[in-house]
Amino acid sequence: MSRLKMGIVFGGSTEEHPVSVRSAQEIARHLDPEKYEPFWIGITRDGAWLLCDGPAAGWDGDGSRPAVLAPDSGIHGLLVLEQGRYDAVALDLVLPVVHGRLGEDGALQGLLELAGIPYVGCDVQSSALCMDKSLTYLVARGAGIATPNFWQVAANTDPHPDLFTYPVFVKPARSGSSFGVSRVTRPEELLPAVATARQYDAKVLVEEAVVGSEVGCAVLGNGPELVTGEVDRISLRHGFFRIHQESEPERGSGNSTPVVPADIPAESSRLVRETAKAIYGALGCRGLARVDMFLRADATVVLNEVNTLPGLTSYSRYPRMMAAAGLPLAEVIDRVVSLARAGRPHA
Repeated sequence: MSRLKMGIVFGGSTEEHPVSVRSAQEIARHLDPEKYEPFWIGITRDGAWLLCDGPAAGWDGDGSRPAVLAPDSGIHGLLVLEQGRYDAVALDLVLPVVHGRLGEDGALQGLLELAGIPYVGCDVQSSALCMDKSLTYLVARGAGIATPNFWQVAANTDPHPDLFTYPVFVKPARSGSSFGVSRVTRPEELLPAVATARQYDAKVLVEEAVVGSEVGCAVLGNGPELVTGEVDRISLRHGFFRIHQESEPERGSGNSTPVVPADIPAESSRLVRETAKAIYGALGCRGLARVDMFLRADATVVLNEVNTLPGLTSYSRYPRMMAAAGLPLAEVIDRVVSLARAGRPHA
């Protein structure tokens, strides 16, 4: 049986570039060479697209070649620059592994739609929706799901510090991981925190601080047939959970430890799973996503955020939760590829 020609796009020009490269490296370690013929498409920090041998160190060196996904659906794949001319390389499917802006927000998904290539994960609409936390909250609220109270700060305006009850969190509305996020405990800290968030997005949110345990749920599937991993809980020693901020994340975080399975009552774990699936469905997710929530002392659940292309590194939460439920990364890859190939229903 012929192998599936799969393009794997990684890297990117945002702050999440190194996370994406590590995710691609972990995928490379678990990709079945008898099933897949990978075409590694790395995006440099400067935004150049290169076809390379893999995501190992030095992938953007002399052996790589300029390549782009062709928006012409007749090509259905890559245009690769070879000796002064472009050659077309057909792809059966694309696995995007570009986290954050321009990879997780619908931009890359839109290019793949134009190219007519099936791809893993959420479509343009749900990707854009989940990337913008304020829109995520509005849709979730419409589905009866609890969210934090929040206030939008428009570009070129500053909120009055006396409007809020502290502590609050200030964060970019459309950024991944914890980049640009600040916990503000006093009015005089608010405007500097807004300035920090604006380094990543012109649209800023001020959110109430939800008192509760941070829990997460890995979700996989299309439509009503969803699989969830084991629920995790973030055990904090101090401060707040700042993912992917460490210089050596493989060695763990300085202030937090993920507990998988979460050390919470069985009924709470069931509620977290059911709420995650309800959120996933309300936001139109498909393929895979990680839903982050708060579990309050009264056993109620509040949405935090949804990651439609969660990290797949050796230390990431999504693969840990799935592995704890008996689904190693190699099987997760097989399943999301099968889901992508099954096609997307049209209204």
